[in-house]
Amino acid sequence: MYAVIVTGGKQYKVTEGEFLKVEKLEIGTGEAITFDRVLLIGNGDDVQIGAPVVEGAKVVAEVVAQGRHDKVTIIKFRRRKHHMKRQGHRQWYTEIKITGIQA
Repeated sequence: MYAVIVTGGKQYKVTEGEFLKVEKLEIGTGEAITFDRVLLIGNGDDVQIGAPVVEGAKVVAEVVAQGRHDKVTIIKFRRRKHHMKRQGHRQWYTEIKITGIQA
């Protein structure tokens, strides 16, 4: 069984037992979270598509860790102008484990 959920402005295809890094959520480590915005639920040939969400569907997950991704380096360079600007960014994330999908 799999589902497509929305969190942090992004869509994720999830299955039970999967570990996933999503945009930072203000929830402590070890706590449970429920995703109500489920766009699709599939179980073999049986697929339920929401308009826009599947009614009564939930995905339950447990927060495993909070952290930051690897650094992304941004370089802005103008040739022949003696101009180069460097900047770095590390995005926060929440790592979750999908514990259940309820249709």
